[in-house]
Amino acid sequence: MRLLTGLLCVWFGLSFGCSILLRDWLDAHAPTVGHAPFGFWMAQQGSIFGFVVLLVIYAWGMNRLEERFRSDEEGK
Repeated sequence: MRLLTGLLCVWFGLSFGCSILLRDWLDAHAPTVGHAPFGFWMAQQGSIFGFVVLLVIYAWGMNRLEERFRSDEEGK
């Protein structure tokens, strides 16, 4: 549950924080990505890349957790 809660908090920060709340600030204070301001890039592409990374972390964490409990069951 801690993994899921942490990933959901990061997801919320990426989708709501960087894409909506901080977009103007990121446009003004962060470097550009290609020819687009960073806030715009995060709203359009960066969040998608972040979601893919979160999916990979979730899959890795669940596989690790499954292996741990599978080895506990085999030991009984």
